[in-house]
Amino acid sequence: MTTIKKIAEVSGFSQATVSRLLKGDTSLSVSEQTRKTIINTALSLGYDRSKIKTTIEKIALLFWMTNQEELQDLYFHQLRLTIEKYAQENNLDILTIKHEDGIQSLPKNISGFIGVGFFSKEEMRQLKIICPNGVFLEMNSEPEMFDTVKPDTDRMTRHAIDLFLKKGYEKIGFIGGAYHNPDINLDEIDSREVTFRQYLTQKEKLKEKYVFSGGKFTVKQGYQLTKQMIEQLGDDLPECIFVASDTIAVGALQAFNEVGIMIPDRLELISVNDNDIAKFVSPPLTTFRIDVEELARTSIDMLVDQLIYPREITKTVLVGAKLIERKSFLFDEKTK
Repeated sequence: MTTIKKIAEVSGFSQATVSRLLKGDTSLSVSEQTRKTIINTALSLGYDRSKIKTTIEKIALLFWMTNQEELQDLYFHQLRLTIEKYAQENNLDILTIKHEDGIQSLPKNISGFIGVGFFSKEEMRQLKIICPNGVFLEMNSEPEMFDTVKPDTDRMTRHAIDLFLKKGYEKIGFIGGAYHNPDINLDEIDSREVTFRQYLTQKEKLKEKYVFSGGKFTVKQGYQLTKQMIEQLGDDLPECIFVASDTIAVGALQAFNEVGIMIPDRLELISVNDNDIAKFVSPPLTTFRIDVEELARTSIDMLVDQLIYPREITKTVLVGAKLIERKSFLFDEKTK
């Protein structure tokens, strides 16, 4: 177990100074460099971070989502709240900065940042100069500049397709949104759709007419895309659909319910996220549960790791997910 004595020996400061600092003694006056040296020494030796009662670092959450986008996509709302909570629990002073504030509003005393949302390459280059220590969640257009933490949606997509194929389905559909590229101001195909197309092509099962995608990841967009599917395909609907997010799936269920298409009797659905709403819609969604707590925890841990152990290479961490069985897709002997 790491002791105050050991931290004092390695850092070169007295046990009294180390003890007072780690206990959050506000009457202690030390330089910023001394504070950082003692804290980094303690953490590098494996000292329990929860026992450090003074602010470890000041970091920023760059939340590049509008208020409307956050409200429409519950996943990002939950992600923001969880990052802020986990940072505070670990004695990190966190400042949330929105897109409209701009990168220029980033204070000079910030040690690192966590980025959520769509950043242009120019913004990335500015950040590398202003604050080189950073972790991006979900989307990172410059993975060689900054660390990345994201859910392994490629694996989720393949898993869903495998379940459909095990049931003998031939007509496999997709409903999803798109990624808006700020550099060219155009929507681009989302990675879930890319994987969906590639994997079904490998299986020689891809049918283009069953793919409906584009726009934001919202309930309204899910409803509109599903209405298009129903109008264009008529009785030739897919037997099953992989939906890119629960939010889109809610809109899809509304559209199907309006015309009396019963889920899972007529077709089955699997979606992604496991937002709170997933269990309350009709039917409740079978969905991949993305562990937002784990995403937040990993991003904070990776950022602190950068600050303690500076490195030239970047890391990408893929976080898995658990498939939650409800009523929109029913497991049988083939799929268990």
